[in-house]
Amino acid sequence: MKTAYDVVIVGGGVIGSSVAYYLAANPDFDGSILIVERDPTYSQASTGLSASSIRVQFSNPINVKISQYGGEIIRNFGELMEVDGDRPDLNFHASGYLFLARDAQQVRILRENHEAQKSCGADVVLWSRDELAEAFPHLRVEDIELASYGRSGEGWFNNTGLMNGFRAKARSLGAEVIHDEVVAMRREGGRISHVTLASGGEIEVGTVVNASGPRAAKTAAMAGLDIPVEPRKRTLFVFDCAASPEGSARVCNGRLPLMIDPTGVFVRPEGRFFLTGCPPVEDPGVDWDDFEPRYEEFEEIIWPALAERSEGFEAIKVVNQWAGHYAYNTLDHNLVVGPHPEVGNFIFANGFSGHGLQQGPATGRGVSELITYGGYRTLDLSEVGYERVVEGRPFLEQAVI
Repeated sequence: MKTAYDVVIVGGGVIGSSVAYYLAANPDFDGSILIVERDPTYSQASTGLSASSIRVQFSNPINVKISQYGGEIIRNFGELMEVDGDRPDLNFHASGYLFLARDAQQVRILRENHEAQKSCGADVVLWSRDELAEAFPHLRVEDIELASYGRSGEGWFNNTGLMNGFRAKARSLGAEVIHDEVVAMRREGGRISHVTLASGGEIEVGTVVNASGPRAAKTAAMAGLDIPVEPRKRTLFVFDCAASPEGSARVCNGRLPLMIDPTGVFVRPEGRFFLTGCPPVEDPGVDWDDFEPRYEEFEEIIWPALAERSEGFEAIKVVNQWAGHYAYNTLDHNLVVGPHPEVGNFIFANGFSGHGLQQGPATGRGVSELITYGGYRTLDLSEVGYERVVEGRPFLEQAVI
């Protein structure tokens, strides 16, 4: 390892690895790249603990476009990330998302979101109760007023495969990765000049990228900066089903989508099992090392909602559970990407609020363009820049699960 790098990326999850790949793959960037990752097992990384899904059903056009690009990369991932003949397979299940609405406010939001999605050419349809019942006969739909279904460009995939593919390709192109921790930064006026590692070393830097997930605020504070991001706990459950409804759909070759019930409970197939979760009743920030599952959510929230929605979900049994962290942007639930206005060589790539995997490709490309060219060349991410944090101006995303 050298003592100076053009770019130091704090965090080696999917966001940091994506930034490294896009920099290393850009022929116009000829600098040195270092990823510093504190957890060599990635066992507590949001990447590895997520539900690893992608959707275009957002309320903001910029988020729709970000996911459309992410879907393109996921579909072509093996070819793009090939290293020495090894083509990573993300095992993408393009089974769509299904949002259900049962009251006037939920219907209004679905219709408004659909307009944003249509403006970007997303393949999403709105269904009446009868159309929903025809497509998914296992559902009880008497209380449903409207449904929104993604016919293509949505599904789920291998989460660690995305991260590992980006990182392996970046390394093959010259990026370096170390398992260490950035514990301090030296700021000289309007720039960061050095970072200090837990191992004792000090590295001179050209640009620092904050890609530290739920620890984003801790990393920013080392530079004397703020970011409204904190860890919020989400518990996921895997359950077996005595009478599985998978295969009963009359669309998508019988495959069920990821369904979001009006209660907020979501469920999707996971091999021969199902994966499910829900927004917690109370959602405080938690300690960075608190990964204790909220076991009670299954019996108290999830199972009653699922059993009411489908006869197939009346007899189910939990076979596994774990908790992960959302890097939750308390300002507006949206990603923050771009430089600090007063410390121009400190770039944020934070606050994804549960959407980091699907937004990783576009974020990596965008950050690489900022570093290489000083501005965006493809998708303009200015709307989600840091300036709105300074101004206290939310850019709300309504479709947060």
